Amino acid sequence: MAVDELARVHPDADIADDVEIGPFTVVGPDVTIGPGTVVGPHVVINGHTTIGANNQISHFVSLGAEPQHRGYKGEPTELVIGDGNIFREYCSVHRGTMLDKGVTRIGDNNLLMAYVHIAHDCVLGNNITMANGASLAGHVTIDDHCILAGFALVYQFRHVGRLAFLAYCSGVVQDVPAFVRSAGSPAEPHGINSIGMRRNGYSNDEITATKHAYRTLYRSKLRLEEARETIREQAKTSPAVTEMLATLDRAERGIIR
Repeated sequence: MAVDELARVHPDADIADDVEIGPFTVVGPDVTIGPGTVVGPHVVINGHTTIGANNQISHFVSLGAEPQHRGYKGEPTELVIGDGNIFREYCSVHRGTMLDKGVTRIGDNNLLMAYVHIAHDCVLGNNITMANGASLAGHVTIDDHCILAGFALVYQFRHVGRLAFLAYCSGVVQDVPAFVRSAGSPAEPHGINSIGMRRNGYSNDEITATKHAYRTLYRSKLRLEEARETIREQAKTSPAVTEMLATLDRAERGIIR
């Protein structure tokens, strides 16, 4: 373990042998850091925080701080981070609350650029990109391969489906179905993320089927329940449309329209 002499690592912290920790970084007693992770200078990692392997944590990042919630009373809630993530400078990620499952969870291979904020009880999948200043309120779920452009904001308890794209300064106040591009504040739908689908191995047939489902949802003038039932039929021959339908079925607070 390469710990700079100016860092402060609590002796009860569980740190893998090859972890690097820069000067003026503070690591608390309930922290676990996996092998291959590099922690830069001036980082604060505290609370019950578990960090996996091969993460890169830049200077002035804060991980595992208490949630910003009036209902939090000092319970031992958690932050769990997977492998291969990049946290650029000034990112902040808070622990969960007992008002939810008590855990904020981040998957693998995510890129969180400068000044990204992830609030309590959020759940992030894998291969997500959050550009500078993007922020999530509490209890937000972001599925795999989503892209949040600079200063995109997601309201609490919302769900953003797989491969969705949120444009610069999007204000998401309802759920975003899988594969949908959105822009504006409040965010409105602007087609599907066909480029992202193609990059992630979806065939032209699947992309075409998803476009048809999008038109049914947003261009047919059907009510949401009617559109969902039509898409249910389309999903019988398309795995991608099945994914989109799943996000519609779980949208308890409505979708962007």
